[in-house]
Amino acid sequence: MAQAVGAPCSGAIPGQPRVFKLVLLGSGSVGKSSLALRFVKNDFRNILPTVGCAFFTKLVNLGAVSLKFEIWDTAGQEKYHSVCHLYFRGANAALLVYDITRRDSFCKAQQWLRDLEREIPPGDAVVMLVGNKTDLDEERQVTFQEGKEFAESKRLLFMEASARLNHQVTEVFSTVARELLRREEAQGGPAPKGDERLALKEGPAQQARCCAR
Repeated sequence: MAQAVGAPCSGAIPGQPRVFKLVLLGSGSVGKSSLALRFVKNDFRNILPTVGCAFFTKLVNLGAVSLKFEIWDTAGQEKYHSVCHLYFRGANAALLVYDITRRDSFCKAQQWLRDLEREIPPGDAVVMLVGNKTDLDEERQVTFQEGKEFAESKRLLFMEASARLNHQVTEVFSTVARELLRREEAQGGPAPKGDERLALKEGPAQQARCCAR
């Protein structure tokens, strides 16, 4: 099992990409690991449930600038729930993932968000709600509108995706990356970290529904 660490330093040596910690949250079998694997390695496979936490890194190029994600994929099984908060600490961003074919996973996402907010006050990190498995749309139990409205009520970014079909997976991560850099630029310097972070003004991000209105 990966060991919990403190927040990565988002400051970077001139010419080197900035580093941001991103955590994936959600119930078991919603596809968190599949989203991470598709994004990092452009691969999709049936994989065993995550034990504790898995760790990935990925360089994201955004035209003239780039950043590096340190991706912490937390286990969704109930037996690991009590320790997952250790991985939230110092996160700059989070993907809150549910399965559009499982209403229980959507309801559980609300609990995961409350858990995250115990460690990181609302507004201190970029959080996106992600409805996964749009390839199973005929089995859908959670409508797009329901996901959108919940995201709006909590001031989250929102997108739907399919790790299996590689539909909007890159867009999910790149939109979070752009929002991180936008907030950093708005603050006039490196993104604050740890307890020093301030609640930042929300704003629209490309190809996402930013719910700061």
